[in-house]
Amino acid sequence: MGPWLLLLPLLAPALRAQQQHFMEYVERRLTLLEERISQWHDQSSRYSTELRDFKNQVLGMLEAAEKEREAMRAEAESAAVRVDRLEREVDYLETQNPAPPCVEVDETLMDKQVATAKQRKNEKYTKLTDCSDTIASVRAMKILKRFGSASGLWTKDAAGSSEKIYVFDGTANDTVYVFPRMREFTLFSATRKAARIKLPYPWVGTGHLVYDGHLYYIRQQGLSFQVIKFNLANKTVVDSSVFPAEEQIPVFGLSPSTYIEVSADEEGLWAIYATKEDEKNMCLAKLDPASLDIEQMWDTPCPRENAEGAFVVCGALHVVYNTRLPSRARVQCVFDVSGTLAPEDASLVYFPKRYGSHASLKYSPRERQIYAWDDGYQIIYRMEMKKKLEV
Repeated sequence: MGPWLLLLPLLAPALRAQQQHFMEYVERRLTLLEERISQWHDQSSRYSTELRDFKNQVLGMLEAAEKEREAMRAEAESAAVRVDRLEREVDYLETQNPAPPCVEVDETLMDKQVATAKQRKNEKYTKLTDCSDTIASVRAMKILKRFGSASGLWTKDAAGSSEKIYVFDGTANDTVYVFPRMREFTLFSATRKAARIKLPYPWVGTGHLVYDGHLYYIRQQGLSFQVIKFNLANKTVVDSSVFPAEEQIPVFGLSPSTYIEVSADEEGLWAIYATKEDEKNMCLAKLDPASLDIEQMWDTPCPRENAEGAFVVCGALHVVYNTRLPSRARVQCVFDVSGTLAPEDASLVYFPKRYGSHASLKYSPRERQIYAWDDGYQIIYRMEMKKKLEV
């Protein structure tokens, strides 16, 4: 026998003992693993239960929120109906009351105005036409689109028969967009359907005008302001004139970038402006469209404070007022250069509630409507007219 065979009886107990220890170790590890699996299963079940409870809780909160949202929507719709009804009632009440005075009652000022009126009695404007209409109310409002920045102006030729739409985006620019018709301006959001006219000088404010094939726009040069007459057909400057007023200030309290508002009516061209000499009220001038000369000038009783725009209809200045937190715009001051319409006899015209405050209001005498720019929205107001003596 070999020596290994003699050792087997001695090694067998040791091998069995080692095998026993290994089996015990494996059993302990398996037992520990089973305990961990059981613990994980318990935790998983608990987490699943908590997740299910949380899900049910969230679903309940969402259902409650949806019910509250529906209730709030119903309340908002009801409030909107009540507000619309209230606005209609306010419109009715406002039309039944006379226009509030647009100047402060001051006996000394009134005496001075009466004396000035007597002194300038022979200087009243001699009308060129038989136009005797004034605005009775805003008959309709049509919102065309939203184009450009918050301030700007859009208009047609106030005297010619062209259907082109001229758009001035911003209060300081040198490029005018020209759309061939209202349809192209309304349907297309971009400017690809528009021609571009680059002006030789940039404009300032929103007081410009297209009249009889020419663009009359305002240029600032230092402390003075020029009226530029630009031929739209051959794209050249026909004439320019420094406006003969010293120390000019913004003409509208709510439009600080506009110093001169060029307006057109049945009588021709007008310029609305203000100076430091009488910084509370506006001034009015009659312009010669051919030479840009000032034919006549008036001091008006219409205050600049809270004014957002103005236009002239049949020789009468109509000033539109609002508030710094935009509310409803209204014509609250009327000054008739011919003396036919007294300020206290003018209709108090309210514009429908819109988005913000008017940046420009351009009256079209041949269409009897106003092209307005309101917080980037282009709006048309169709006016109801009546004779001045019937107001």
